[in-house]
Amino acid sequence: MITLAGKAALVTGASRGIGAGIALSLAASGAEVAVNYSGSQSKAEEVVRQIISEGGSAFAVQASVEKPDRVKALFAALHARNFEPDILVNNAGITRDNLFIRLSDEDFETVISVNLKGAIYCTREALPAMLRKGYGKVINISSVVGYSGNPGQANYSASKGALAAFSRSCAAEFGYGGVRVNTVAPGFIKTDMTAALPEEIKKGMLSSIPLGRAGTAEEVANAVNWLASPLSDYVTGQTLHINGGMYL
Repeated sequence: MITLAGKAALVTGASRGIGAGIALSLAASGAEVAVNYSGSQSKAEEVVRQIISEGGSAFAVQASVEKPDRVKALFAALHARNFEPDILVNNAGITRDNLFIRLSDEDFETVISVNLKGAIYCTREALPAMLRKGYGKVINISSVVGYSGNPGQANYSASKGALAAFSRSCAAEFGYGGVRVNTVAPGFIKTDMTAALPEEIKKGMLSSIPLGRAGTAEEVANAVNWLASPLSDYVTGQTLHINGGMYL
């Protein structure tokens, strides 16, 4: 049985989709969860309400993670609550899809800033307390396309592939201090983002999945929950591919 009682977890981009599923799962296992959001305050507060209604502990905290000063302010707000994350889940991410030759500099910079730099800034702020305690879990949410690539997502694929490489380097660098750094790479998951895809694209993606269906946010959250728990204390620098066989 997974228990995270007494642990504090920060989940970025947790107001909906995979992030919300992760926040709910960690809270159900006993962690106190900081539900980070950028602009969807009402949705983040709904996640908090659901956690509390199920007997868990959580609060919402606003920050856009793509700027280092905003991440510093986020952690200052957490410290003011005597909240030091034992578990950091870098989930915040966006897409700006288009063919590579049509992607603007802003399309690239925005996606890299949120998906990659946001994780870097949050990890940098969380590490000192983790190293001081001699224990910490950093879990970065990558994507199947960070490994397989995908037409129309050169910027997104680049950000997610780099995130996995960043995770491996941090695992090698901070293992001595008891900090484990791992990556979860979801495939085609049922979320608001994938629901908006054209039907022909969804059918094409489903046809490439040996298990024959899309995954759920809860299935991704289960993997994160395991990596966050003591059951995975001898695991670091690894990627869990939650994709139904879409990428082998």
